[in-house]
Amino acid sequence: MDYESVLLVKNEVFVYQIPPRTSNRNYRAADWKLDAPTFTGRLRLISKGDQLFLRIEDRDSCALFAQCPIDQYPGPALESVSDSSRYFVIRVVSDSGDKAFVGIGFSDRGDSFDLNVSLQDHFKRLRNEASSDASSQGSSSAPEGPKLDLSFKEGQTIKINIGGNASGGVARKKPQGGPGAGGILLPPPPGAAKRGTPASSVTIPAPSQPQSASKEEWSDFLSQPQTAPSIPSQSQPSGDAPLLQF
Repeated sequence: MDYESVLLVKNEVFVYQIPPRTSNRNYRAADWKLDAPTFTGRLRLISKGDQLFLRIEDRDSCALFAQCPIDQYPGPALESVSDSSRYFVIRVVSDSGDKAFVGIGFSDRGDSFDLNVSLQDHFKRLRNEASSDASSQGSSSAPEGPKLDLSFKEGQTIKINIGGNASGGVARKKPQGGPGAGGILLPPPPGAAKRGTPASSVTIPAPSQPQSASKEEWSDFLSQPQTAPSIPSQSQPSGDAPLLQF
C-alpha cells in the first residue's frame, strides 16, 4: 500500500481560463485575462508511489477543484509559458477521464521557483531508484562461485604453538651471561657520560704472563765469571793476494 506524501503546499494560486492553442508556438500569459482569474485557491503537490498529482483545492473547505496527474516534467501535463516564469499551463483530468487545459499563476516569483524544484527532485528520485534496482538485479543474476568450506572435518585436530615451543618439544636454553661467554665488555664511549648517562665501570682481565724466573736462578747466573768470547786472529792479506778467492 502506497502512502501519500505532500511535497509542496502554496496557499495562493490563481486559475485562468485560456484560449485554445491555434499554432505550435508556446503559450503566452499576456493572452489571458490576468486581472480576472477564474478561481483562487491553494495548490498541493502530492506523490503516491511513482505517481505525482498537482491538486488545486478550496482554501477554506479544502474541496478539490481540479487535479493534474504529472507523469513527466517537462512534459505535456505541465508547461511553462514563454513570457513569464510565474505562470504555467496544466492539463486537468476529471474523474470521468475528461481533459482540459487551464492556466495557473502565482503572485510571488519564489512560489513558481519552489514548484519547479519540487518537480525536478521527484523525478530525479525516481530515476535514481530505477538505476539502483537495475544494478542490484544485474549483480544478483551473476553466477556465484563455489563457497569455501572452512569447517572442521570429523576427527580433525590442530596443534597450536604457544610461546614458540611446540607441544611436547624441548625448549632451547638461552646462553647464560658471564665472563668469557660474550667476549670482553668494553666501557661506553666518553660521550655517554657527557649526555648524563652514568658510565658503568667494567673490569677487563689482564692477559696471562709467563712466570718469571726465581731470584735464586738469577743470583747463580750473576755469580759465574763472565769471559769475553775469543776471536781468532786473521792474518792481513798481502798486497799481491786478492781480497776474494773463488
